[in-house]
Amino acid sequence: MQILKGAPVAAAIRDEIKKELEGCETKPCLAIVRVGEKQEDLSYERSALKRMSGVGIETKLFVFPADISMDDFSAEFAAINDDPTIDGILLFRPLPAQLNESQIVESIAPEKDVDGISSAALGKLFSGDKHAFAPCTAQAVMEIIHFYGIEPQGKRTVVLGRSLVVGKPLSMLLLNENATVTICHSRTASLPEVCREADILVTAIGKAKWVDERFVSEKTIVIDVGINVDENGMLCGDVNFGQIEDKVSMATPVPGGVGAVTTAVLAKHVLEAAKGRRALNSKGGKNGTYKPHAHPVQILLGGHGRSAPGLPCGYLRPFEGTRHHRRPAHAPQRH
Repeated sequence: MQILKGAPVAAAIRDEIKKELEGCETKPCLAIVRVGEKQEDLSYERSALKRMSGVGIETKLFVFPADISMDDFSAEFAAINDDPTIDGILLFRPLPAQLNESQIVESIAPEKDVDGISSAALGKLFSGDKHAFAPCTAQAVMEIIHFYGIEPQGKRTVVLGRSLVVGKPLSMLLLNENATVTICHSRTASLPEVCREADILVTAIGKAKWVDERFVSEKTIVIDVGINVDENGMLCGDVNFGQIEDKVSMATPVPGGVGAVTTAVLAKHVLEAAKGRRALNSKGGKNGTYKPHAHPVQILLGGHGRSAPGLPCGYLRPFEGTRHHRRPAHAPQRH
């Protein structure tokens, strides 16, 4: 069995981004919006900050207390959404119960929805728009498929899971490449038999080690999207890897598979969003430099209205000017 590791896929994506940004005067900028202190959000936040910095993408981190009101959060989020220096927005979900998550998600500017979570982004994807931002995890699966030379066209592909985060958008991405796709779920009759017929089996159900040898055959390529914790407190996927590793042709590990690629895809989407918003002159421009804003926006550095040393006002170096210390008395602190 060939193990489909995510690390070389992510490295290849990052190298492409670095090459494209080399010599650019200004860099794309991602806003990371977190409400509360959930451990899973903090973990992904640390990973995202590290990966963005590693490829030269700037980040602005906005942190709000878990008890923030809908009115206050809506106002703060609108300001983030309207900030012309921000190219993409990553919103950690689920939001606390007092916040109308659907309303917030639908308010994200389509050109900044780099995680593909709004109805507008999903509508573009489902209509076949090749420029639509797919949810990063779904796109990460496709990046792995492409990197390892797996040809979806004509393949029987089973997607186990029907969420809007992975199952449904991934099915559309596979259909766009002429795979024959079956979406399965908890009510699917004879589920192991249906999965066993697949050339490519993607699991995204959120059940630890639930998929076992009954679901696979010698021809199966298994891509495990699940991130779970087993009975020993260890990270694992939806697939019982020990039971299937000698019975399939290829499989992704957990950890070290799809999850390793997701933040690289996020960075790729931020770059693409910046191209669309700022007209990155990657062909005719000098050194591939971004065309500057007509009216650069001043950035607050440590609460003082000034630009970063050596840069035009409104432009940031990676990890510089990302922490906002000045705030109204009623507003949450931004870090």
